[in-house]
Amino acid sequence: MNEQIEPATDEGFEAILEYLKETRGFDFTGYKRSSLMRRVGRRMSVISCEDYGDYLDHLQANSDEFGALFNTILINVTNFFRDPDAWDYLQSDIVPMILAERSPDDQIRVWSAGCASGEEAYSLAIVLAEVLGLEQFRQRVKIYATDVDEEALAQARQAAYTAKDVEDLPAEYVQRYFERTAGRYVFHKDLRRSVIFGRNDLVQDAPISRIDLLVCRNTLMYFTADTQTNILRKLHFALVPRGVLFMGKAEMLLSHSRIFDPVNLRYRIFRKVPTAIAGASPFGHPLIPERRSSLDQIDELRALTFDSNPLAQVVVTADDVVALANQQAQQVFGLTDRDIGRPLRDLEISYRPVELRSYIEQVRVDRRAVRVKDVEWQRGPGEVLALELHISPLVSLTDDIVGVSVVFHDVTTNHRLLAELASANRQRENAYEELQSTTEELETTNEELQSTVEELETTNEELQSTNKELETTNEELQSTNDELQTINNTLRDRTSELDDVNEFLESVLTSLQAGVVVVDQQMRVVAWNAGAEDLWGLRSEEAEGEHLLNLDIGLPVAELRPVVRPALADASFTEQVVLEAVNRRGRSVTVRIACGALRNRRGESAGAILVMETLDGISDALPEVKQGTARGDGDPR
Repeated sequence: MNEQIEPATDEGFEAILEYLKETRGFDFTGYKRSSLMRRVGRRMSVISCEDYGDYLDHLQANSDEFGALFNTILINVTNFFRDPDAWDYLQSDIVPMILAERSPDDQIRVWSAGCASGEEAYSLAIVLAEVLGLEQFRQRVKIYATDVDEEALAQARQAAYTAKDVEDLPAEYVQRYFERTAGRYVFHKDLRRSVIFGRNDLVQDAPISRIDLLVCRNTLMYFTADTQTNILRKLHFALVPRGVLFMGKAEMLLSHSRIFDPVNLRYRIFRKVPTAIAGASPFGHPLIPERRSSLDQIDELRALTFDSNPLAQVVVTADDVVALANQQAQQVFGLTDRDIGRPLRDLEISYRPVELRSYIEQVRVDRRAVRVKDVEWQRGPGEVLALELHISPLVSLTDDIVGVSVVFHDVTTNHRLLAELASANRQRENAYEELQSTTEELETTNEELQSTVEELETTNEELQSTNKELETTNEELQSTNDELQTINNTLRDRTSELDDVNEFLESVLTSLQAGVVVVDQQMRVVAWNAGAEDLWGLRSEEAEGEHLLNLDIGLPVAELRPVVRPALADASFTEQVVLEAVNRRGRSVTVRIACGALRNRRGESAGAILVMETLDGISDALPEVKQGTARGDGDPR
């Protein structure tokens, strides 16, 4: 079949490529013809097409054929950590180097170009997570994974792989970074958020910018030399200064060594070369030297003049790379030849003795020099330098800022002399002020002594007056003491009288054979005589303070409520009632209870008095009192 189509069907093959470009937006014209023709021929054999014209007709009639053709052309052969030795070197050497050149808070941007079904992108995620740790990875890393095959991208976005896909991964990686779901291994969701998939055609689309690590493995090999050159320029543009490019084993970059420096040719790892390097254009083409012989001497003179300058001087390029540092700068700040070409942010001089990058950025924006004064720097134990920085923009003939010059003036001697002069002036002023202050203090002391004498005389007079007042107060206290003694004697007599009265009342209550109960306005028992104790068997300390109606005795106390209530309200109220009860011996008795108001000195009712007598052995000659009834005429007779 190849003999039939090769010489006579080149035009037909080119027609197929042009049709794919116009209808589907895929430009395969930059791919190597031999590889393309071999893969298209394989597809033609599957569907039994004899020549390219027939296959073009088949494409126009069957839209499903596009997917099968693209899969055949793009192959999409990939797996996790393809070429393990190269990935080990990337993890152990390259990623730590990239991190060391950035501050702990800087974002790490990674681009996987030609990611196919995502294994390469997730391999990058595992490498960075192993070096940074999971928390730092989530906060700092963004991985952009692109391809032209939408079907492969859809599979990559699912992040789900079979057991065969992950069989070559170390067991600890599978356990740490994948979850077993429905028989498949799914990349962890919290880490998956840092991986962003999207379509990007390296030939036609613009590259992603500000990339720290760009992985493009075994992709350029399918393109022609001119297309490779164009893609490499885009990859160079995408990388940050000194960014890293990781390629496949089948790819070489020898023809573009001017824009990429090899880090490890065995593993195809390169670093971006800034396009501002002398002798090279932004795309790596050498410049033609003019009058080279005479310029060499001038360049040598310039270099010697710059290097012998007694002032420390550093020159930074437009992309913050240290381009020059004279001998004085190397001695003062400990710079070496290896520091030339490194980013300024990686060097100690960028933040010590002063935060230099902010001033450099200010010079670039304002396009005018800045002077930074009074910078103190402790270079070593006991050695403090005073510096003054002159930061100036370097403007080209085209009015572009190509760099910034930083000159460090050592003004330590001047500062020391000024400090000594200021100290001498302060000492002289302090001495004069101390003399003046001493004179004023003496005058003040004399005035204070005179005032003290006058105060002592006044105090003496006050003490004599106070002594007289104390004598008068003593006499008053003696009189008050006599009065208190008299009052005390009176209270003692009153207390004795009160004790006699209490004893008399106690004797009266004890002598009465009948039970006597006194309650207050709240019907709480305040007196309970011996007759009541003998009648009901309840001691006075048990009854006093309790509510009358709550007493647990043989008397139905609830029937006393109609008798006691009126006595609490009416000071003239008296009443009698006869009730059946059980005495303390358990015998049934008939009790007559006379109730009257307890009157105070104002004639008001302050409580009630109940007198209880048993009717056993008492004459029944009391027709006016009925059992269980009472009368309220105020006269019990």
